[in-house]
Amino acid sequence: MMILITGGSKCGKSRYAESLFDEFSGRKYYMATMMPFGDEAHEAIERHRKMRASKGFETIEKYTDVGEADIEPGSAVLLECLGNLVANEMFGEGNFPADCKNKIFCDIIKLKDKTSLLVIVTNDVGSDSIFYESGTEKYIEVLGKLNTELADAADKVVECVYGIPVVLKDGIHSDDSLNESTGTDEHQTGCDHGKGECG
Repeated sequence: MMILITGGSKCGKSRYAESLFDEFSGRKYYMATMMPFGDEAHEAIERHRKMRASKGFETIEKYTDVGEADIEPGSAVLLECLGNLVANEMFGEGNFPADCKNKIFCDIIKLKDKTSLLVIVTNDVGSDSIFYESGTEKYIEVLGKLNTELADAADKVVECVYGIPVVLKDGIHSDDSLNESTGTDEHQTGCDHGKGECG
């Protein structure tokens, strides 16, 4: 199962995302995508790592290539957040990879196929009608399109508004019925999504 959680800054996304794992009895991973810069960032990360450990999460620092993460099959993963992951993939080498969006999408589907539950926290971008410099505009475009494609692939999509989770899509039961009737899952063996391919 894949759940996408979106919303603005400080709207309760993380708190809601963590609550989805309360009843999960298997191994739980928190996949952190933010690169630490400076002593304060490292101290904050260590503090958050200890806090999540008390909730049963094992922290994995994974800044790129999330599909290659070494996790136990059938476990649960909280990926936070997609915005940082996109920035790392786009700007890490100092240029904009042409297939960046599709590469990240395929990495996430590979990660999903290893898990029983994948929860992705992302950010609502591109709704402020402000023009930015070209690099930022490209980042907003990639993240916005990726959010759209992941929302389409996800079993459930939730927007957090002022701390209140609002369900935008809940296809868990209907998707299960469809998969049982067809015997297939379009994302289990790879994907052919948008203009790119992965598998």
